[in-house]
Amino acid sequence: MGLLVQVFKWDQRWRLLHRVDIVLRRGIKKQAVYPTKLAEVGRLVEARDDRYETGQLFLHRIFGYRGVILFPWTARVYDRDLHNPSKISASTTTTASPTQQHRTKETSLRVKANTSSPPTATTAPAGDTPTSAAYQSDAPGDAESTTNVGTTTTQVDPKEVKGKVQTFYQVLIDTRDCPHIRAQTEAVTFLGNQDSNRSLYAIPGLDYVAHEDIMPYSSSEKSPLQHELFDKFLTHAPEADPPFVGQDTLKAWQEKNHPWLDMSDVHKETTENVRITVIPFYMGCRETPASSWRYCIRLENLGELSVQLRERHWRIFSLSGTLETVRGRGVVGQEPILSPRLPAFQYSSHVSLQAPSGHMWGTFRLEREDGYSFDCKIPPFSLESKPDDLGPPTPATPSTHDKKRDDSD
Repeated sequence: MGLLVQVFKWDQRWRLLHRVDIVLRRGIKKQAVYPTKLAEVGRLVEARDDRYETGQLFLHRIFGYRGVILFPWTARVYDRDLHNPSKISASTTTTASPTQQHRTKETSLRVKANTSSPPTATTAPAGDTPTSAAYQSDAPGDAESTTNVGTTTTQVDPKEVKGKVQTFYQVLIDTRDCPHIRAQTEAVTFLGNQDSNRSLYAIPGLDYVAHEDIMPYSSSEKSPLQHELFDKFLTHAPEADPPFVGQDTLKAWQEKNHPWLDMSDVHKETTENVRITVIPFYMGCRETPASSWRYCIRLENLGELSVQLRERHWRIFSLSGTLETVRGRGVVGQEPILSPRLPAFQYSSHVSLQAPSGHMWGTFRLEREDGYSFDCKIPPFSLESKPDDLGPPTPATPSTHDKKRDDSD
């Protein structure tokens, strides 16, 4: 009897193994229909501590796309990281001198509004502009809850965050990788001068990358990157290192568009292991006295549990004396999940003020996979106007690279 029971057990195990073998064979056959193809694009080279040169090929450390460096920028990074204990020692909080307060008067402002008149609550559908600030909705079709707080006064936080100078790069993204990365591939926008309203235009495939996110590699191909501007801006020079050098067209385009491409300040803050990075850019004036900016935001999950962005809550202060509150679901019509496998998401949006300058700050409402919800701080950043006497931006190639965007984003 014991022998029969043992034989029965072995028979059951054999059937189970046979089923597993069938499942495996089916899985292999299914993969064979859609095989994964790997191809060598180049060879990684040693990372550098000093600045990379124009023409350097690279992989993005976070988003993984292939790109090439066009030219460097020098930016002052304000890293708050007050809510991540492991980062506190890395960010210095000091009381600034009067000179430093003048230089960074808006970069570390936290506004405490004292209303002199009762606040008036209004609801504006997406695409409508509030009376005090023409705010560009992140999510198209989303109804924005807008509160216009009358005349306000501001108090400067006595603790200033000391900025650190770091190198960033203007880069071209390989168009083959654009559909697969979690970042807008039209992050660079500007106000065209084709009509009286100065419509919003975008240049596809441009991005800003921090030095530490550059993973340099080399390639023997004459055109290793697929982008319409690659051959227009760069030329192959086998004897050079890197073997691609900038053409006169790149230098001329950079000089002409410097005011709209220039990045000067970067702001970072970490809450509950989620780091928010903000880079603001001045775009010019649509109509006097309204001034417009774009801002690029990256969310990065530094923890082990996945989180999902649910809501945004912005506060926009204009030096005309008004404070605007904007709430909405998600960003740019999405509620991205930041997981350990896909930890980052990047997007751009726009804002206009009826004043030459102001500042913004806010929170993102995030929900962790274990059900815990929290507000992640968006560090305050200033919106500073620049002289508009340099003429309209020059697109790289108006017929193909200058893509018109709708203001509804």
